[in-house]
Amino acid sequence: MHRILIFFSLLLALAARPFSAAAADAPATEMPKLKAPSVEERLTDLEAYVNNGARGNASNTNLETKVGGPGPGHNGFQMVCAALVLFMTLPGLALFYGGLVRRKNVLSVLAQCLGIAGLVTILWWLCGYSLAFSKNGAIKGVLGNFDWALLAGVDSTPNTDYSAWVSHNIYSMYQLMFAIITPALIIGAIAERIKFSAVLLFVGLWMLVVYFPLAHMVWGSDGMMNGVWNPAAKIRAIDFAGGTVVHMSSGWSVLILFLVLGKRLGYGKEPMPPHSMVLCMVGTGMLWVGWYGFNAGSAVAADGIAANAFTTTTLATAVASFTWAMAEYIFRGKPSILGFCSGAVAGLVVITPACGFVTTTGAVIIGVAAGLIPYLACWKLKSAAGYDDALDTFGVHAVGGTLGAFLTGVLASAKANPNLVTTWPMWAASWTPPIRPPKTAWPNWSPKGACGSSNLKPSGSLSAWLSSAQPLLLISLRPFSACGSRPKLRSRAWIWPSMARKVITLPGSYDFGGAAAGSSQGAMAGFGASNTNRHTTKHTKK
Repeated sequence: MHRILIFFSLLLALAARPFSAAAADAPATEMPKLKAPSVEERLTDLEAYVNNGARGNASNTNLETKVGGPGPGHNGFQMVCAALVLFMTLPGLALFYGGLVRRKNVLSVLAQCLGIAGLVTILWWLCGYSLAFSKNGAIKGVLGNFDWALLAGVDSTPNTDYSAWVSHNIYSMYQLMFAIITPALIIGAIAERIKFSAVLLFVGLWMLVVYFPLAHMVWGSDGMMNGVWNPAAKIRAIDFAGGTVVHMSSGWSVLILFLVLGKRLGYGKEPMPPHSMVLCMVGTGMLWVGWYGFNAGSAVAADGIAANAFTTTTLATAVASFTWAMAEYIFRGKPSILGFCSGAVAGLVVITPACGFVTTTGAVIIGVAAGLIPYLACWKLKSAAGYDDALDTFGVHAVGGTLGAFLTGVLASAKANPNLVTTWPMWAASWTPPIRPPKTAWPNWSPKGACGSSNLKPSGSLSAWLSSAQPLLLISLRPFSACGSRPKLRSRAWIWPSMARKVITLPGSYDFGGAAAGSSQGAMAGFGASNTNRHTTKHTKK
């Protein structure tokens, strides 16, 4: 058998020789010569690099450029931002969530963050990036195609659909970091009650059904909700850094998830306070630092828009952190370290879709709203509805993300982002709505297309879609729920607040708006982190 294989190998090699010789003798195809750029054209390319504009040969393909490949400054900036976004998840989010759960579940949360990072990376390489960011897919405007499956053709050459100066592979890695942190946010709502295998199964299905289509719709070059860069967008939303794609998708998903899985054992009967506010504080600081890569990096260039996003992110986060703590001061008598941390995260969430579109004054307004509305959602709404949102993911990310989407439409200004003038003329100070749409207007044009109510269209569409599509995924996970959780699909507590069980305050325990019910926000409110481990309630079985 071995000799037969050798014989056929030699025969095949001899048969292939004429073809190789013919190929060698064939004249090489000459590439057409490009026009050499003049001094003015070379200076134009240099100015385009500094100002993050298009090269000269973008409009004239017969013109040679002396500034080929990616721009080193913009490329380096994007690589740093990608690393910062990963830093948000590992270790920022892992430590933030790890500090809020009970001691026995810390390693579980850390393992889930690491597992999600690995699984999402594999899916991203396999088909995720192609489905999310390629164009002209089978369902145009909703999904891309498989041209970039296995990251084929994703090299160091810039993809001008998304950036003129950042390498295509760097851009894909930057977007991968967004894809990693989005499902990692979800585990905060169902912490302490779901198996590791169920987490991986759910995340894999959720990325395919929810995240990849949504990322394409909002950020894809031909996405049906890409209101800034797609003139044919049916729903002209503006989302600078992920208020819709990241926070609303994960936040509204957890609402269905924790309702299907049910409450934790002991919820409402025993206190479930955070075990380490030190870890929570450290994780919050890491999230804040990493969020600069999240928001400023979404400009995909080291330019003035990135600088504005950096500034507005700082203002909104600081104001929201202070506002949340002062709200605790007013309503509960004392601020808490958890209040400062939760307010900072809420500010980061709400400013995310708006950071590249609003001015500093708009950022302060957003910060005040982010410190008050998510606070009330985590305090009043949670206790009234009676659901078990372990780490208040719904109150911060769903409510905060939806609030940010609305305020983006209200406060967006062409002073902050000149792209709004060229793509959205209604933001120009001198623009007045015409009586009838001009012939050159976009499809389905409306003078009210830029107002905040229009920016709520993707919010309503997304909420309805998540509410209808995800139960099919979640019900299949019921056999995987952790030992002790009780799925109650027909629970009335969240439908009629008046029928919710009353919070039981145990002797010697603290209850500030839901602490005894397991509220991560209420458990530490009203007393400092130094008191966390000094007050312990002992329970004896009767």
